[in-house]
Amino acid sequence: MAWILLTLAGLFEIGWAIGLKYTEGFTRPLPTLLTLAAMVVSVVLLGLAIRSLPVGTAYAVWTGIGTVGTVILGIVLFAEPASALRLGCIAMIIAGIVGLKVASG
Repeated sequence: MAWILLTLAGLFEIGWAIGLKYTEGFTRPLPTLLTLAAMVVSVVLLGLAIRSLPVGTAYAVWTGIGTVGTVILGIVLFAEPASALRLGCIAMIIAGIVGLKVASG
């Protein structure tokens, strides 16, 4: 269950990271509200997950999910570059997330 909570926390991290772009410096009320809500949900879910998981592993996986998802959505939504180097770095982050999951049991 902790890994499910952690995965959901990472997905909400992606939501708030992308949401920051849509707030336009916190000048748009609805995107700002949704972004702040996603931040709170993300941190609460992370807090619940670390009751059962090592904090270092959970934090690294949480930020890794957020990083990978945000980069991918940046490519899809905002036409950010999708160079071989960027994609290779994403693959390494994914490998690290999987490695931490396997190593923690």
